[in-house]
Amino acid sequence: MGLSTVAIGLLPTYASIGVLAPALLAACRFGQGIGLGGEWGGAVLLAVENAPAAKRSWYGMFPQLGSPLGFICATVVFMLLGKYTSEEELFAWGWRVPFLSSALLVLVGLWVRLKISETPEFERAIANEERVAVPLVAVLRDHLGQLVLATAGTITTFVIFYLMTVFTLSWGTAELGFARQEFLLLQIVGVLFFAATIPLSAAIADRVGRMPMLIAATLAIGAFGLVFGPLFGARDALRVAACLSLGLACMGLTYGPLGVAIAELFPTAVRYTGASLAFNAAGILGGSLAPYIATSLARQYGIAAVGYYLCVAAAITLAALVAIHSRERARATAATPLPDTP
Repeated sequence: MGLSTVAIGLLPTYASIGVLAPALLAACRFGQGIGLGGEWGGAVLLAVENAPAAKRSWYGMFPQLGSPLGFICATVVFMLLGKYTSEEELFAWGWRVPFLSSALLVLVGLWVRLKISETPEFERAIANEERVAVPLVAVLRDHLGQLVLATAGTITTFVIFYLMTVFTLSWGTAELGFARQEFLLLQIVGVLFFAATIPLSAAIADRVGRMPMLIAATLAIGAFGLVFGPLFGARDALRVAACLSLGLACMGLTYGPLGVAIAELFPTAVRYTGASLAFNAAGILGGSLAPYIATSLARQYGIAAVGYYLCVAAAITLAALVAIHSRERARATAATPLPDTP
């Protein structure tokens, strides 16, 4: 992640090397994705596998808070650059500053990473000789069903995130007429709701269960999809702020317990690989094309169609979560001993 991010700040421009410039940028973004996918799973597992049994969702939500906090920091930096540099300066060199300065975070992250020890659960797996030689093969061979369900159960999280960040910013500035700085302020308000609902949903999940909380959050996302069009259909700052706040609040409701819910689907020996594969596959299927699909739908059928697209994604995720919950209840019932008969 660190090397890819710093490398973006050093890339030559299109004017210098032509189409090789965007190709190198895509390669760096690919490297960032690999870094995120690998370290996200490790961060969640370190939190969850060191947590008391009754507070796994609460511990597991702390890595998830990195998303809204990082979004706020990035937006503030971008706004400051926009304020203190001209448009010419921003495009000439200003855009490089955040990428190059991220080297400081890389050093801090590397220091933390080198100080971390294995979790008690993984150490027990090593002691019991439960480790597998190639976890990827083991997941695809022995846990393909869990992988498919976990991926489908995570897709809507990525769809709503990229709709509420990338698509709304593009559509709001290009089609609704908001100034970029003005819309970024509205997004920051929405991200505050995102940050607030992550710990809220984690606390609720520890009380009622991970799957019931995720099912309720997915139903909320589906309901939000129905009102997306009316809220985001015109240049009305109050309605747009309400749209961003509601959408990102729904994102937080699903994101809080998501990490531990995915991790618990896989045994310890392949948990890191299984959770990371599901998370990344959902990101590719749910997030990579979401802004482009949404833009195409909005231009052809109107902004309400974007909300219906979100509803379809929520229906897919809801079906997967219900299937996972049904499996969990069936296993719990099978594991419960029958009472003695007289």
